[in-house]
Amino acid sequence: MFREMIRKNKQLSREECVKLLKTEKRGVLSVIGDGGYPYGMPMNHYYNDSDGNIYFHCGKIGHRLDSLKENDKVSFCVYDKGYANDGEWALNVKSVIVFGRVEIIDDINVITDIATDLSLKFTSDMEYIQNEIEQYAKKTLILKLIPENICGKLVKES
Repeated sequence: MFREMIRKNKQLSREECVKLLKTEKRGVLSVIGDGGYPYGMPMNHYYNDSDGNIYFHCGKIGHRLDSLKENDKVSFCVYDKGYANDGEWALNVKSVIVFGRVEIIDDINVITDIATDLSLKFTSDMEYIQNEIEQYAKKTLILKLIPENICGKLVKES
């Protein structure tokens, strides 16, 4: 169902893909939007090692949520800042694309747990995290991306 990568020598291992998903703080989640047009939005995310799923947070209304209720199929792309080899201008960039389906979670306990884990990617200030969760958890949903395909690639931009 999912295409195989043509340039296998550029393909990242599963472990490299997971590492990128865990370390990068943001990516672009794309849904099937209004009129069948793709709708991509930058989002922060949390990769959960224990279940292999990717989690996002969102409000309870909006284009993203309406689109997901119509069609739960998504893609999610992350990429690193890249690096240049000595004496070269071109960047070498690692990217990962995840295809899968999203479940919408409204359980306040799950929202609290995932929001905490997601926040820890950005700060270790537990007092700040707890205050944010107390203030916003009831206005928040969690999106659980269950991967069906994960592929990554190293590309030299030249």
